[in-house]
Amino acid sequence: MKRIRVGLVDDSAIVRQVVAELLSRAADVELIFTAADPIFAMGKMQDQWPDVLVLDIEMPRMDGLTFLRKIMAERPTPVVICSSLTAHGARVTMDALAAGAFAIITKPKLGVREFLQDASSELLGAVRAAAAANIACLHREIARPVAPAAAAPRKVLTAPYKPAGKIVAIGTSTGGTLALERILREMPAECPALLIVQHMPEKFTAAFAERLDSICAPQIREAQDGDRVQPGLALIAPGARHMQLIRVASGYAVSVADGPPVNRHKPSVDVLFRSVARELSANALGIIMTGMGDDGARGLREMFDAGAHTIAQDEASCVVYGMPKEAVRLGGVAEQIPLDQIASRILELA
Repeated sequence: MKRIRVGLVDDSAIVRQVVAELLSRAADVELIFTAADPIFAMGKMQDQWPDVLVLDIEMPRMDGLTFLRKIMAERPTPVVICSSLTAHGARVTMDALAAGAFAIITKPKLGVREFLQDASSELLGAVRAAAAANIACLHREIARPVAPAAAAPRKVLTAPYKPAGKIVAIGTSTGGTLALERILREMPAECPALLIVQHMPEKFTAAFAERLDSICAPQIREAQDGDRVQPGLALIAPGARHMQLIRVASGYAVSVADGPPVNRHKPSVDVLFRSVARELSANALGIIMTGMGDDGARGLREMFDAGAHTIAQDEASCVVYGMPKEAVRLGGVAEQIPLDQIASRILELA
């Protein structure tokens, strides 16, 4: 069995020790080096290049984001970011995802040893998925030139409230941040109403929505309980909360609330999709995109059975063909199309 070669770069001796212990327990993983900063790591990577790199963001001499950009420009490699769960850490990590990072593992400022031990299955899962990922898709997205028109965002809706027509529900996970950015950059200011679940930790979704809002024409924000659903607005489910579509007196709104994880996730794509199937029937469009696991597959089937048109991102354009594959297997997908056709298909159908 070929073992996954992993390099670890983190300035914390405790993190290096604990992660080394965790990785050593996995028969399919080999830790080939640890380094306290990217300068040390570059020297070690000249001798042996890792299949996956686990990388901290805030480090001396060279920060992790600069190192990530250097790697993706010179030799694209799956990178799992190990970032602090803070507002500042969230903003920097959004930049790392935009630069091509594969996934995020958050860590607290205190109790790091205990947290990493508890999160060992999440870390190993991310490393294994990264090793099997289609890293070329990530590289294509970060290298893709952006049309000048995409840099003219529009921040204000045309009216205080305008009832939505056909509503679009999108669910995605690993690799989804760049995929969503591509779709939203191609949306006009008066786009269809968009409801989005992107698997992401608490605090990170606000930074993600803020970044997208600054570069896209529609208004994009982290959803709050009671937000109205309307054209020209994309609502992103907040981390650690589920988002559902609800019917209100003059149209539709979202309910944002706590609850147990569904399919190990909160927010869950299934929770959103099932609410859309229940409230809208055929007056909806469901899209499932790149991501590990099966969250959203059953909900998309419910949308399909209710008469909604459903789309899965095709395997060739997915960073991880997990969620779409399961949706296809369950028979809930009307069509599979590549990422670069999804935006135009949304506008055509909705």
